[in-house]
Amino acid sequence: MNTLINGVQYHVEICGDGVPLLLLHGFTGAASVWKPFCPVWKNHSQLVMVDLIGHGKTDSPNNSGRYEIIKVARDLKVLLDELGIEKTDLLGYSMGGRVAITFASLFPEKVRKLVLESTTPGIKSAADRASRIQQDHNLALRIEVDGVNQFIDFWESIPLFHSQLNLPDEVREQIRSQRLNNNPAGLANSLRGMGTGSQPSWWDKLDSLKIQTLLITGTLDEKFCKIAKEMASVLPNATHMSIFGCGHAIHVEEPEKFGTIVSEFLSNT
Repeated sequence: MNTLINGVQYHVEICGDGVPLLLLHGFTGAASVWKPFCPVWKNHSQLVMVDLIGHGKTDSPNNSGRYEIIKVARDLKVLLDELGIEKTDLLGYSMGGRVAITFASLFPEKVRKLVLESTTPGIKSAADRASRIQQDHNLALRIEVDGVNQFIDFWESIPLFHSQLNLPDEVREQIRSQRLNNNPAGLANSLRGMGTGSQPSWWDKLDSLKIQTLLITGTLDEKFCKIAKEMASVLPNATHMSIFGCGHAIHVEEPEKFGTIVSEFLSNT
């Protein structure tokens, strides 16, 4: 389905019955990355899979200010209201995890349980945020100058995704094909508008976020394991699970294990 929210046409796919589960993909991803989990989660959850702004079949506005993470979180609140969903489980991966933390911080009453895969609440230091904004701006320019194909070649080669080189060729090709379907303006403006540097830091708000939270990281992803441990020490109601031999994208590298862990967390009262 497509729905117009605050001037942006969002693409949403839904499957399953049960407690709503809003699923938020990472940078260069799309709603389709969650489809393999429909058979696993459909009996206990209604999967609401969204193409975030600038990704997949959702609009890619030229104004980077429209991509600000708080505006995106507010768009998702409107979406849930349109679907008649008063309370949802929420799962976000990487960039989608940052959107999920933002949403949960702004609308805690809308979230029953929170699953955060390989993500961060933001950057604490103002100087570090400014440096990251410049890095993301340079990446955005790279997309606009070189195009999506060359950028995805570069993106797939960064150390963060090195462990994905061990995936079967057909899986890697499927991921690449999905990434290549993105709009260059959408990707560039996502980096400018809701990059890690441009978003607010939510670190100081975590101690008041009482939602039951599951943090999932891969042992090979040392940076995000460290962030998750620190988050778990601050969040009042959080558990951290680290999956051995996995990198950044556990849902891709160990989908069966990931699916089972999420099912058990969401199903337990």
